[in-house]
Amino acid sequence: MAAADPIVDDLRDESDALDALVAPLDPAGWATPTPAPGWTIAHQIAHLLWTDRTSLTSITDEPSFGEVLAAAAADPLGFVDKAAEELGLTPPDQLLDQWRQTRSALHAALRGVAEGRKLLWFGPPMSAASMATARLMETWAHGLDVADALGAVVQPSARLKSIAHLGVRTRDFAFSVHELTPPAEPFFVDLTAPDGTRWTWGPEDAGQRVVGSAMDFCCLVTQRRPLSELDVVAEGPDAARWLEVAQAFAGPPGKGR
Repeated sequence: MAAADPIVDDLRDESDALDALVAPLDPAGWATPTPAPGWTIAHQIAHLLWTDRTSLTSITDEPSFGEVLAAAAADPLGFVDKAAEELGLTPPDQLLDQWRQTRSALHAALRGVAEGRKLLWFGPPMSAASMATARLMETWAHGLDVADALGAVVQPSARLKSIAHLGVRTRDFAFSVHELTPPAEPFFVDLTAPDGTRWTWGPEDAGQRVVGSAMDFCCLVTQRRPLSELDVVAEGPDAARWLEVAQAFAGPPGKGR
């Protein structure tokens, strides 16, 4: 089994869960506004389609991915929204079908990436497991937007562990993207999993600590909920500052919710 396979399994299941939310919608339902300003449910799925398609291009056609990078460099603050706007005009049945086909191809391609190969991306090159984790994080986060728009409740699952892991690993990035110096020492992160067990990172005797539920921590690092509404607390000034700036996604500082 390749290192990415279990994460790809989770990505498939997360995508299927979101698919089940949007598949029954009529065209008016696809036009429902979501918490992301200016984005409807169609925009959310269009964005996932575009990112899955771009990820697939990175794996299967590096020269074409270079063209995507050039286009992003020409409009670094607007290329993501532009893609969502353009693809969001696709009729809903076609949009859903394209997303299904693209994500299926991406999952197969991720499983076939050779061990040790690094895949080009908008930041540093990454392994197949890292790309699958990033896709899982984004699919879950945008799925939460869709669920909020529909008044649905997202049930936490063990799939959150990879998202939480990404949130922990991007600690220094979150500080840097806010033009802050990352702390030198590791933090201890202690999260309660959906089944009541503990997921932990870092040394237990660390002076800086973050404690809370895995669901709320994932909401925090994907900036889907404000800290004031979440069961996540920090011990130590650096840990407290991290909770104010945490983001597990690439790009400029998020505006939060």
